[in-house]
Amino acid sequence: MIPDGIILLDKKKGITSMASDNFIKRLAGTRKVGHSGTLDPFATGLLPVFTGKALKVMRYTDDYDKAYDCTCVFGMSTTTMDPEGDVIETKTLTGSEEEFENIRKAFAQLSLITEQVPPVFSAKKIDGQKAYDLARKGIEVEMPAHSVKIYSLNINDMRYEDGRIYADLSIACSKGTYIRSICDDAGKITGYHAHALTLRRTKAGPFDVKDAYTEEQLSELAQKEDFSFIVPREKAMDGMTRIELTRSQYDEVRLGKKISAALFAELEEGKKVAAFHEGILTAVMYRDNDIMRIERMLAVE
Repeated sequence: MIPDGIILLDKKKGITSMASDNFIKRLAGTRKVGHSGTLDPFATGLLPVFTGKALKVMRYTDDYDKAYDCTCVFGMSTTTMDPEGDVIETKTLTGSEEEFENIRKAFAQLSLITEQVPPVFSAKKIDGQKAYDLARKGIEVEMPAHSVKIYSLNINDMRYEDGRIYADLSIACSKGTYIRSICDDAGKITGYHAHALTLRRTKAGPFDVKDAYTEEQLSELAQKEDFSFIVPREKAMDGMTRIELTRSQYDEVRLGKKISAALFAELEEGKKVAAFHEGILTAVMYRDNDIMRIERMLAVE
């Protein structure tokens, strides 16, 4: 049996994140599997997959910042803002310095955005239904804007080929940022029409694609009963404030009891913190005036 924990999968192109979950289910021999941060089928890269008891901490990964590498191609826009959609508009570019400069200015402008409207073809839910399901049925969907933050947007390379300009980007951003939309918006700002040709997630919170494994690598290791690829669930809490419980506090929390906040008076009220005791992830807690309450029990039974 593969131990419970987190598996950092390097998702391959052309499959859904749900299909990746199904692969891990077969590999681990369990139905208790879920992923953090859905990747589009055309995208590759880091997909953290949680198994067994590690699923209890997956909810705390929702706010992870992300990082991506992307190739944005100018000269064609599509319905899905990626290679899988139907072509909407095309434009033959000349590769002039003016075009290159306009593209640089567009990305500089987009690096300052604080709101973004998600693509219609996305997993964003509208009245309980995924937006792309509604879009495929021909139902018009109004996508509300939400807050985002771009920490960095770097152009690593730009080149001209056969009437199109290709821009290789590295982007660090907050949760819920759609790189496809950034490419599409750059196309609209310049008037050159654009879409995301390739997309690869490189980071999610404390996780890095450099530590991820392909399906083939995971299968090979599992056959050898080498489970070194399992990441302890505690790693998912690296972005959360950590507190250390005394033995008596640990015993109380294990029983589901609230404890005094006297030793944790510096904590922001209501902010969730990860409570440990001698390396054991015990619970997620929060300060409520002079007591610490349990938000979720995590102690190993």
